[in-house]
Amino acid sequence: MTKSTKTPEVAFDVSNSTPPRQEHELQVARKLHPTWWVATAIIAVIVAMFVRMLVTNENLQWDVVSEYFFSERILSGLVKTLELTAISMILAVALGSVLAVMRLSKMPIISSVSWVYIWFFRGTPLLVQIIFWFNLSFLTPRLSVGIPFGPEFMGAETNQLISPYSAAIIALSLCEAAYMAEIIRGGLQSIAEGQGEAAHSLGLNKLQTMRYIVFPQAMRVIVPPTGNQTIGMLKTSAMVSVIALPELLYSAQLIYARTYQVIPLLVVATLWYVIVSTILTIGQYYVERHYASGSSRSLPPTPIQKAKRTLARLTRPAPTGAPAIRGASS
Repeated sequence: MTKSTKTPEVAFDVSNSTPPRQEHELQVARKLHPTWWVATAIIAVIVAMFVRMLVTNENLQWDVVSEYFFSERILSGLVKTLELTAISMILAVALGSVLAVMRLSKMPIISSVSWVYIWFFRGTPLLVQIIFWFNLSFLTPRLSVGIPFGPEFMGAETNQLISPYSAAIIALSLCEAAYMAEIIRGGLQSIAEGQGEAAHSLGLNKLQTMRYIVFPQAMRVIVPPTGNQTIGMLKTSAMVSVIALPELLYSAQLIYARTYQVIPLLVVATLWYVIVSTILTIGQYYVERHYASGSSRSLPPTPIQKAKRTLARLTRPAPTGAPAIRGASS
């Protein structure tokens, strides 16, 4: 007769498995490498020299900068620059999305048309495209709508339809659409094919799959380069000054052509470009956080959260009796 043995049951309490927090956390004192101090000193000297140049160089004429910074012509040019940037990017994103979907199509003719468009508009300089659309009347003096090779329903002179403003919008949006198509295509291809197959198994068609499944997930990949392209568009819009469109740069040029104060007016334009670029960068940061909220990685802290943490760390009283551990040099 064998004697059965029972293994004693051991109960584990996993509700509080984390180790108890120490009353005083250990603080690690880092020893900085000498090269860190050398690099800091060099950068500090360069920054000091630059600040000194800004303050002492009389050719900058800061009084002239302050005089024209909020002038009516400069602000009018700034509004025109913002209009060009916003309208061109909206059209470029819309057209680029269509081109990206066409490029991924299984039909060779559709994907080939998209590829040729992207190849052509990425292969020609934007400045050439702006001048071409501005001088479109030399190619076709009249634009009309009608039956192909048949009667004309309506039409008008090209110079009446293609103004400098519309020529700038057409050139900027068509050129940018080629770059946005590649950005969006890369974002769409970053999504696993199983996502689309799962959506089809739930009864969603291709359009619904793109709208509700693929595009929302691809936005995490699409948004950062799109924000970069938007800031680039803001600065690229200065090229339309060659067709005498009074945007920000051309407005500054009109003023210094009359007053011969070239450097101060260029400083005014530069400051406005930097201000708007900074605002767009902040907006891009929060849009990225919005679309990254569904990812597995933790979201980076916002500037306000960083400031609160830094303030809390600086105002927190130092713990008494906490030993300091000397770490290796970094």
